[in-house]
Amino acid sequence: MDMSFYKGKRVLVTGHTGFKGTWLTKILVNAGAEVLGYSRCSEKEQSLFALSGVEKQITHIKGEIQDYDKLERTFRDFQPEIVFHLAAQPIVRKGYQDPLETYGTNIIGTLDVLECVRQTPSVKSVVIITTDKVYRNNEWSWGYRENDILDGFDPYSNSKSCAELVTASYKRSFTNLPPISAARAGNVIGGGDFATDRIIPDCVRAASKGKPIIVRNPYSVRPFQHVLEPLFAYLLIAEKQYSDPVLAGCYNIGPEEADCVTTGQLVSLFCEKWGEGARWIDKSELGAPHEAGLLKLDCSLMKRTFGWQPKWSIEKAVEQVVSFEKLRLAGGDLSAEMDAEIKAYQEKAF
Repeated sequence: MDMSFYKGKRVLVTGHTGFKGTWLTKILVNAGAEVLGYSRCSEKEQSLFALSGVEKQITHIKGEIQDYDKLERTFRDFQPEIVFHLAAQPIVRKGYQDPLETYGTNIIGTLDVLECVRQTPSVKSVVIITTDKVYRNNEWSWGYRENDILDGFDPYSNSKSCAELVTASYKRSFTNLPPISAARAGNVIGGGDFATDRIIPDCVRAASKGKPIIVRNPYSVRPFQHVLEPLFAYLLIAEKQYSDPVLAGCYNIGPEEADCVTTGQLVSLFCEKWGEGARWIDKSELGAPHEAGLLKLDCSLMKRTFGWQPKWSIEKAVEQVVSFEKLRLAGGDLSAEMDAEIKAYQEKAF
């Protein structure tokens, strides 16, 4: 991968104020891209976007992904060359609580982006970010492949399956589209995630207060990976299909088999790295909303097509999380820490 490809490129990132969006924006800024971010206003008192300082280095547009008129004006005015669509309602449990918002944001939001792309000839490469949960989960012990059935169980997962179906329809129906790929990543972890109902943020909040970590699904297996793993994969896909449209497709992005661990194993590893008496307790919930018990990805297509490989083990990923969060709690320079982690990953990857 050649990050100099992005120097001077006009890149539009939807959902850039989110956890993954902020890390992606930081990478692009460091690479010399001209970045425009489009996202709703964050209601959080704390967000990685605010702490990173990246807002001063990009054009920042506040808007709803379902506000087509504003999104279309943004595309028309900025004339992006590359688009990364991350804007979404990303939490499984919130999908149960507010299915209308979840389906609207994840399906209609994606449709709005695709239509803006169709109307903007400057766009040469698009990556639509979905999830590993788009598949019909049969609790198989082997990883899902890109040609397996899309049929997410819960509103969040199903809305992402639908977003992929919308994308596939657009690609079949309109011949003037640029290369568009869908990227299906596993569960990401990393410093600066403040989301509710995500295991690592829950770990940090509890451990920093000296409280036990509550784990509701300790035996669920997930493809946990550091956030930089899928982000650099997205960048790789966008770069390669820019010059070779035949590479556009659907790609799984996950860890190696040995790094697919249970939630309990992940939390135990976190406690080991955190120290200071960190501990967790099993609070498995009876009658809780359905969540998959076993989920793995087969990433052979991504490896074969692009020569991509995961670079950081689950242990290394947790080490990076703990280092980042302890620095944050101590009032350290998070922008510099992000730069250092990105550089370290690039040195390992390239």
